[in-house]
Amino acid sequence: MLDLLKGVRIVELTTIVLGPMAGQMLADFGAEVIKIEALNGDLARQVEPRSANGESSMFVNCNRNKQSIAVNLKSDEGREIMHRLIREADVFVHNMRMRAISRLGFDAATLHEINPSLIYCSAIGFGSNGPYADRPAYDDVIQAASGIAHLPTYTGAEPAYVPGVIADKVAALYAVNAISAALYNKAKTGRGVELEVPMFEVMSSFVMTEHLAAASFGEEAKPGYQRLLNRHRRPFRSADGWIAVMPYTEAHWRRVFSEINREDVFEKEWFQNDSTRSGHVGDMYEILAQSMPERTTEDWVATFERLDVPHSRVSSLEDLLSDPHLQAVGFFDATDDTFGRVRSVPQPVRVHGANTTTDRRAPLLGENSLRLLAEIGYDEQEVQELVSQGVVRVSVKTDEA
Repeated sequence: MLDLLKGVRIVELTTIVLGPMAGQMLADFGAEVIKIEALNGDLARQVEPRSANGESSMFVNCNRNKQSIAVNLKSDEGREIMHRLIREADVFVHNMRMRAISRLGFDAATLHEINPSLIYCSAIGFGSNGPYADRPAYDDVIQAASGIAHLPTYTGAEPAYVPGVIADKVAALYAVNAISAALYNKAKTGRGVELEVPMFEVMSSFVMTEHLAAASFGEEAKPGYQRLLNRHRRPFRSADGWIAVMPYTEAHWRRVFSEINREDVFEKEWFQNDSTRSGHVGDMYEILAQSMPERTTEDWVATFERLDVPHSRVSSLEDLLSDPHLQAVGFFDATDDTFGRVRSVPQPVRVHGANTTTDRRAPLLGENSLRLLAEIGYDEQEVQELVSQGVVRVSVKTDEA
């Protein structure tokens, strides 16, 4: 954990991946992130696989370096706890639908009355000013709506989801970017702002950055970056597996075609300049594909390394766990904690010159409830009453880092 955001307090009312991943990234950079959970916890706590102690892999990989307080926010007492936390917060982030967050009484206008300098971030499915506002949104829905699931059809396949929660994770990155900018603005001006991070718009931007293409310059022009939509752009089958190679410049292509004895391509008129050559990238990929089965993956890796052409073997999930580079940088280093021997996905950004401390594991449900309630003014008797009334849940094991 770094100290770049030390002193920043974030109240996070989120579940599953989008909000929790955003909160974890901010916590990794040193922010104090207080995760408010329902009495039965974030839904991600129940997602398999889980450890022998019942902790979910998805939860522990999205909630590192946070504190957990479990509160019934539908009660008057629970709302008061939220209000006290908000008074001391720099940022509030939620991923509930707007109607739901308003019903709880935690809309931006209400919380800004409590704390005018609060940075209020809504990580939602669809922008609140459009006709899709307040529709339910999950990753598959957003992949379909944003066009990303349709991209395989341009190469002759059926629509397909990326087999990962890409919309949640990309939107989390946008949320962190927006919150970081708002924190910088607050440091200069003392003012809070309201942020809205809609998954649909985020993923539409993500997809169309390159694929708006010719449609950037004419309303009748078709979108689509043709090099990426070419059916020959794919990993190539080698003699014993699969390999990716991406000759990008003329020099790359000349080295590759010389290696496979296809110098005849250099004489083609379309090969002579970047513009016409890019229009025949599919032809070049097809020529390359014909030679790939002649050598093993390892032979091609050595060849492309020698030619200094961008390449990689195609890694499986299992391959990543034993990848020599990831092992060398300690990417999946395991640690012993409350959950047993745990291997987790780390913060991948390296910052030189910042102070670091040991990461804290994801919190148990309500692990920090007692201390946080004491910090915002509740005495021991009041806390016990809140627990007995079912307003607050307290973990048996508390405040252990």
